[in-house]
Amino acid sequence: MNSEEEFYDAETGLESDDSCEVSFKDALVENKPLTGSVTHENGVWERRKILPAEMISRNNFSVWSILKKCIGMELSKIAMPVVFNEPLSFLQRISEYMEHTNLIHKACSLSDSLDRMQVVAAFAVSAVASQWERTGKPFNPLLGETYELTREDEGYRLISEQVSHHPPISAFHAQSLKQEFEFHGSIYPKLKFWGKSVEAEPKGTMTLELLKHKEAYTWTNPMCCVHNIILGKLWIEQYGTVEIVNHSTGDKCLLSFKPCGMFGKELHRVEGYIQDKSKKKHRVIYGKWTECMYSVDPKVYEANRKAEKRAGGESRKQKQEHCAEGEEADEMPDVQETVTVIPGSALLWRITPRPAHSARMYNFTSFAMTLNEVEPGMERLLAPTDCRLRPDIKAMENGDIDRASTEKERLEEKQRAARKERSKDEEEWSTGFSRSKTANYRITETRWFQLGTNPHTEAEDWLYTGGYFDRKFANCPNIY
Repeated sequence: MNSEEEFYDAETGLESDDSCEVSFKDALVENKPLTGSVTHENGVWERRKILPAEMISRNNFSVWSILKKCIGMELSKIAMPVVFNEPLSFLQRISEYMEHTNLIHKACSLSDSLDRMQVVAAFAVSAVASQWERTGKPFNPLLGETYELTREDEGYRLISEQVSHHPPISAFHAQSLKQEFEFHGSIYPKLKFWGKSVEAEPKGTMTLELLKHKEAYTWTNPMCCVHNIILGKLWIEQYGTVEIVNHSTGDKCLLSFKPCGMFGKELHRVEGYIQDKSKKKHRVIYGKWTECMYSVDPKVYEANRKAEKRAGGESRKQKQEHCAEGEEADEMPDVQETVTVIPGSALLWRITPRPAHSARMYNFTSFAMTLNEVEPGMERLLAPTDCRLRPDIKAMENGDIDRASTEKERLEEKQRAARKERSKDEEEWSTGFSRSKTANYRITETRWFQLGTNPHTEAEDWLYTGGYFDRKFANCPNIY
């Protein structure tokens, strides 16, 4: 394996718990053989419900043997065996933000800005929900790699591109087919290994524009910590404050993703409130990022809290510890209960149950199962840089781990050779920019995005330049 492969799993959630509702517990593992054939009924193509092959066992491989020399370091150049991957590119993992696009459509249909804000907040939480129990890391995209996703049934299309290799930066842009919204951002996950856990600091801003209402919302994703990297059951917690800003009205939603604490009482919990520009609180948002989100009137919420304290007594304050190594073991805490619904609450979002065979398919959601399939007639329309065409990902999806490893090493060597050639020629960006403030070397081949300024945050961002869906791919780089 080469030493320049980046191990970044900031968006991946590794194995968590069985804390969610009955719908999760009903997703039992079946022992029936599975096939990866595409379903056809009456000549009509249907999206697949399973992968071509089941996941490969990782029992004979040790993450610790790879990471033990990297304590306290940023994981930027760590070689990981392909067996620890899942058969998706990180660009495809980004597209999983769109699984609950119905929430964006709902926000577009609402007339009140505060009502729209609470639905946007639910969408921001739902965007990280697919990480629950995902134990494999996605393949690192090659420089210039792309991923296209068009879902006419959901009314949107998305294009993403790997715009930097060191540091790894992925940019995406989704747009409504009816010009109702645009959702875009660039992601630069930064990871550190702390001995028993991996801490992921999210970098990059998510921007959602509701075009009909002329509103723009921005936020960043929460921090993430993956526990038991060395030994034991992998589990994940997300924590930190997520501030969602409506730049048109001044409304804000402040969400707190709770660290689990010493006894695990807060594991997976999300709580916050919506305030207007005068800082008056209008709604309280609560729930779990693995399960569901509700909203309720702040007065009702406070009255409920006081009633709970009177009934159960003042619970002692929990010392909240997360990725800092203070405990002897990072055992996953027992979850106390699922979300207790406060009377008068409105359901904003509930996660879609995973298929019964998910545990044998890299813990994929039904949505993730479809991301690497090629619809009839699609291959001739795809850009040659689309990650569906990557031979290492295709080999892994088909269960051929040896070929996947060989192809992965070949592609990485090809990428290193191309990088050396660019270094010799001191090539500048094809867009005319000299270099990114966050990149420590010059790159080329980025075609669909360029470095610019987010007009809402005034921060550096990668912005879609348009033109991908014109399908003029003659000058696309040969990266595979």
